[in-house]
Amino acid sequence: MKNEQNRPAEANAPYVLGEVEGRFASLVWAHAPLPSGELVGLCKEALGWSKSTTYTVLRKLCEKGFFKNEGGEVQVVLTEADYRLSRGEAAVRENYGGSLPAFIAAFAAKNRLTNDELDDIRRLIDAYRRGERHG
Repeated sequence: MKNEQNRPAEANAPYVLGEVEGRFASLVWAHAPLPSGELVGLCKEALGWSKSTTYTVLRKLCEKGFFKNEGGEVQVVLTEADYRLSRGEAAVRENYGGSLPAFIAAFAAKNRLTNDELDDIRRLIDAYRRGERHG
């Protein structure tokens, strides 16, 4: 199911990848589209996985809306950038009541922002006010 932004419904309440799933997803994101047999080889080399383990994890992440495996070709449905964005949005929503200013204030209270970072933030704000979107 897709939402109005044409992102998988799971992106609104994202499934959180565990460490091993994250390593698997990183392989797919780095090499897709690719034949599923090639993915088996990559997982054997990088993760030490068997064919059945690879297909089990692939099936799970396909069900969660990350990838699809059609005709023996593995393709990305949810990009790494969109996954990371959804995780960041969830963190701000869950920990700061959805308030980006509250997140920035908390972050800045513990981390010194450089002048370059402040300039970058200012440019983003100015561009946003002009109606420009960056992503």
